[in-house]
Amino acid sequence: MRKLKGMSHLLVVCLALGTSCVPAWARYQPPPACKNPFTVEQEIGEGNKVAAQVYQQMPVLPDNDPVTRYVQQLGAHLVAHAPGYKWPFNFHVVASSDINAFALPGGSMFINLGTIQAAQTEAQLAGVMSHEMSHVILRHSTCNMAKQQNKSLLYGIGSIASEILLGNGTAGQIAQQGIGMGASLDFLHMSRDDEKQADLLGTDTLYDTGYDPRALPQFFETIAAKYGSGGAQLLSDHPNPGNRSEYVNAEIAMLPQRSNPLVTSAAFSRVNQESQQRKVYTAKEIEGGSWKQAGQYASGPGSAGQPAYGNTSPNTGYGNRGQTNGANNPNASNGSSVPNSSNAPGPLSTAQLGIGGKMTQYSGSTFTMRYPAKWQASGGKDGSVVFAPPGGAGSTGIVYGVVVDVAKLQGNGVTDADSLANATQQLAQKLSEQNDGLQQAGQVTSFNIGGQYANAVDLRGRSPLVTNGTNLAEHDWLIAVARPDGDLSYIIYVSPEQDFGRLKSTFQSMLGSFRVR
Repeated sequence: MRKLKGMSHLLVVCLALGTSCVPAWARYQPPPACKNPFTVEQEIGEGNKVAAQVYQQMPVLPDNDPVTRYVQQLGAHLVAHAPGYKWPFNFHVVASSDINAFALPGGSMFINLGTIQAAQTEAQLAGVMSHEMSHVILRHSTCNMAKQQNKSLLYGIGSIASEILLGNGTAGQIAQQGIGMGASLDFLHMSRDDEKQADLLGTDTLYDTGYDPRALPQFFETIAAKYGSGGAQLLSDHPNPGNRSEYVNAEIAMLPQRSNPLVTSAAFSRVNQESQQRKVYTAKEIEGGSWKQAGQYASGPGSAGQPAYGNTSPNTGYGNRGQTNGANNPNASNGSSVPNSSNAPGPLSTAQLGIGGKMTQYSGSTFTMRYPAKWQASGGKDGSVVFAPPGGAGSTGIVYGVVVDVAKLQGNGVTDADSLANATQQLAQKLSEQNDGLQQAGQVTSFNIGGQYANAVDLRGRSPLVTNGTNLAEHDWLIAVARPDGDLSYIIYVSPEQDFGRLKSTFQSMLGSFRVR
């Protein structure tokens, strides 16, 4: 594609439809639009039908949720500066842990909470959204269908979600589930050229809106650093064009330099922090549908509902503290519910906590352990378990309780005391990274339990328990136990700091009975 070199030139960009032209400082000139057999009205109408189906298959936050409201305001700001035909864009947030976003024909865009969590600045989030907007503006989805001479927009439309960064995304899951749309979807695969066009036009839109366009390649680099250069590949129908940072930076060099471009805002910082506390689901959990029981997600476009506040994970109700990545990637539980949960756990008495009371035996697929008979145990499909007293956990997280899970380790796993110490340290670090305010407190200590090497370390953070408008301090006790297969069983004992001393003997009794299987 030829680029204009004169910095004083103002391009008039006429995109896709040829019916509405908007002046913009766009140095990139997309190729001529395809001969599209779909009218604008068809594309919008059928895209809206699919959007309605998304609400039935994904946990979409309601429109009155503060995170959604912020994303809608940011989206409207970008739309005001986007080139081409003015599609009726609308913006929604999905409680998915995947770092992804997708846009449907006609302008319905869904941004995952995982993307908002991963973005470090408002400009980075805006860059993702401008990329997705570009797919809609350039009509990539219906153009790709036209190339295959298929004129049924409903046929397989669930697969045309234009994800930006990762494979195995929830949009792809929807595609495979099909939204009931039938046979092979190969003809809807996005090409590398499509992705490059969306990158370049998105960069220009980001710039025209006043943001630092360097945020787009920065976000690519953030994802590459987290997942590796080979781990940021798109789904096969949205392939990574390659050299993204290189050609995006070349495009940025063609734009007039701004003295003070917008990078971030206080509003983004608040929403980013809020998003870190939200309950998110993996693609597998979304497919399983357990989120439908929460009753806090929107039933359709424009619907309001109960905002999804809280600091619970889909598997344990313990924030993201049951989920880690990298060398210590636990086989996170799927669909585990918090026993006897309430919306607002409060302080519990000694009797309610079952301290000094009768114990009962739990026998699971990966471990056995005794626990207070008054407590309830809730097991996940993969063997993870949450133990909590009635009223000790709720939608805001675990206040009092115990989480047990298994970390699947790479390489040879745990083979000796040194590798166990290293794995424990990495696990503690991951838990701290994924839970704002949670920090290691003290050194790792070693002991033996049931003939297996074990380590213990204290963690301190903020409890979901609020008194006088302030979260109380929390004391967590992390135990890592070497498994015969080289993996790691880990136990997290959770309590407000003020009650940890009362519960210590109960925790120690539970630990003394713990045996791996």
